Amino acid sequence: MMKLQIIQDTLGKTTGIYIPINDWMALKTKFKGLEEIEYKEPTKEQILTELKEAVIELGKIEKGEIKARSAKEFLNEL
Repeated sequence: MMKLQIIQDTLGKTTGIYIPINDWMALKTKFKGLEEIEYKEPTKEQILTELKEAVIELGKIEKGEIKARSAKEFLNEL
């Protein structure tokens, strides 16, 4: 039997659950697609590539080659 813990915000609204690691491993074995949604720490190379792309994009924005996104659009992309 799983011992899930409910995570709530200050208003009592449920915002998530905590699953003990042993239960999570058992679920991943039973349901093969779950490992795809698991967070994976980016590699140093991935971070550097994304930073390089961001600097190139900023340069294009400054030159007027592309239009800047609003903060809302940027956050929605995350």
